[in-house]
Amino acid sequence: MKKTQLGGAVLVTVLILFSLMGSSFAETLKGTIRIDGSSTVFPITEAVAEEFGKKYRRVRVTVAVSGTGGGFKKFSIGETDINDASRPIKSSEKKLAQKNGTQYIQLPVAFDGISVVVNPKNTWLDYLTVAELKMIWEPGSQVTTWKDIRADWPDRKIRLYGPGTDSGTFDYFTGAINGKSHASRSDFTKSEDDNVLVQGVAGDRDALGYFGFAYYTGNKDKLKIVPIKNKSEPVAPSLTTINDGSYAPLSRPIFIYVSEKAVQRPEVAEFVEFYLKNAAVLSREVGYVPLPKSQYDEGLDKLKKALVKDVL
Repeated sequence: MKKTQLGGAVLVTVLILFSLMGSSFAETLKGTIRIDGSSTVFPITEAVAEEFGKKYRRVRVTVAVSGTGGGFKKFSIGETDINDASRPIKSSEKKLAQKNGTQYIQLPVAFDGISVVVNPKNTWLDYLTVAELKMIWEPGSQVTTWKDIRADWPDRKIRLYGPGTDSGTFDYFTGAINGKSHASRSDFTKSEDDNVLVQGVAGDRDALGYFGFAYYTGNKDKLKIVPIKNKSEPVAPSLTTINDGSYAPLSRPIFIYVSEKAVQRPEVAEFVEFYLKNAAVLSREVGYVPLPKSQYDEGLDKLKKALVKDVL
């Protein structure tokens, strides 16, 4: 077959594949999709999986949380089909994937703003500067009381809560605030599960912690948000300030990584397409900021190219 004929056949194959995804296809599609990774991305992926399950009742989607880094370890060796990630893949993770023959598609799905929070009974803290955040969280920090941050604050012991070292949120926060990924003091309560961090801060008047914006919006009655002062006035995270970039330097995109091998399975291809077509609405519902439509369209193009690549 000539190259042009092959290309035409491939396009027809892809078009047929995508046209099949109608109501009858929904009734017959079956299989299991394995997802792991970031607790930050979990609320969006869980929402997508729930809506997807209403339409495709014979497809089982499992969504676990082991942190971005922990998820990449499983993804790279083929234990999962999709990895939720609150940061881009690292070079070491790329090498592990290459070693195991795992090729993937990187797809941004929303914007997040890492939220710094305290207990609602904290009446003295009105905002923090980026420099103060660094003073609190940097390696070798001497901050042990609120008074160590500002002289007019209480001489009370501060208790810190943050993501564990496998978390992409930990990677991003330490890079943005301390100047180097993973550069952080170690004497704080760690968890890959943001709900654990929420509970810790909510139950302790002298707590301060950080995690994804959706976990703040889902627990506003238990937490107090801390505006961050970077170059001008203090700015609190919101759908508007995350979207326009004024909540700096803690705004960031979040991703899913899809195995090119897994996406050749109809149930995975359909799930990823469903994800990208519904992420704008569902990300807003769970407290994140949607991407521009053009970025979701680019993601759909990547998906189609991955399907074409396999046929070729």
